[in-house]
Amino acid sequence: MTTTALLPTYARADLAFESGDGAWLVATDGRRYLDFVSGIAVCALGHAHPHLVAALVAQAGKVWHTSNMFRIPGQERLAQRLVDNSFADHVFFANSGAEAVEAAIKTARKYHYASGNPQRWRIITFEGAFHGRTLATIAAGGQAKHLEGFGPPVPGFDQVPFGDHEALKAAIGDETAAIMIEPVQGEGGLRPVPERCLVGLRQLCDERGILLIYDEVQTGMGRTGKLFAHEWAGPQATPDIMSTAKAIGGGFPLGACFVTARAGVGMVAGSHGSTYGGNPLAMAVGNAVLDVMLEPGFFDRVNDVANKLAQGLAMIADQHPDLVEGLRGKGLMQGLKLKGIEARTVIGQLRERGLLAAVAGDNVLRLLPPLIIGEDDLRHGLELIDRTFAELARTGLQAAS
Repeated sequence: MTTTALLPTYARADLAFESGDGAWLVATDGRRYLDFVSGIAVCALGHAHPHLVAALVAQAGKVWHTSNMFRIPGQERLAQRLVDNSFADHVFFANSGAEAVEAAIKTARKYHYASGNPQRWRIITFEGAFHGRTLATIAAGGQAKHLEGFGPPVPGFDQVPFGDHEALKAAIGDETAAIMIEPVQGEGGLRPVPERCLVGLRQLCDERGILLIYDEVQTGMGRTGKLFAHEWAGPQATPDIMSTAKAIGGGFPLGACFVTARAGVGMVAGSHGSTYGGNPLAMAVGNAVLDVMLEPGFFDRVNDVANKLAQGLAMIADQHPDLVEGLRGKGLMQGLKLKGIEARTVIGQLRERGLLAAVAGDNVLRLLPPLIIGEDDLRHGLELIDRTFAELARTGLQAAS
């Protein structure tokens, strides 16, 4: 491994890329890789999408940054388009998912303060969640491996087991401000929340006078086959606040916090801000991403390809029962729960065959192909996965005999 001046906070593969096209990346040694990671669900429209490239290049020749001291027309346009296609009345732009989640946390607390209930400031979250890497968001996620070594966790978060309805109800107290949940836990193992449970969460929040926050940093912007994952549960599951990032910029750093007028009542001038958030470059790309995703038939095609991915993975699971326990996920956010072998071992084997994949919690092989992936490329990726499991099963049996 090459020594660099970078702080060693990542366990990086010894692999670097110099170009990409659609679902493919080209390494510095010229080798091509089929990308089933998409920058961890970021490059939803693949690499070097011509519409996104054109938008960024055009804006780069005009103005890059002015700060939020002034109006930013592209920001106003993107916010209105997102509002028109979501539950929200307002949007705040940031640079990342963690920042978007921080904005959601602050908005929920400030709502109760502005409503005359400053004692309501705690937020209920769920075991296995991942909400970011800031001090507040690692406390919200509650995972020991992320909290270790950073002192006492930031107070204000109460965790309950994933799927334990009674524990959730018991955790709501006089200080509870909101419930925050990922419609599909990404880092936690591609675990979807059943649609009826999202509806139940909405009803519970209304009954108890608290807010419902969705963390759609990974699930948002088409990853599950709708613009936002909670839409599968219908309007009766609508949140008060939602964070998203990753795919909203198609690879350009961008995050957003969506808020209803009611929930955002406390967020007035000076209550929150960002120097770079919503800058003209990010807004140009964000609008270009939305141009593509709002085209007629876009999500029909995403769902068709997602169904083919699920069918292919189901066949692989059936053919390799000694290695695969079952399927996880939704849309083009799917994976295989493994047994008898570490997911990290599998992604190394896949990489050698020219397929990039990722790992999720609970020993899950995570697959996040770009939303624009063609059926031939999808089929090729499934073949590589099947071939890898077949080889692992064969070598494993030989080793055991």
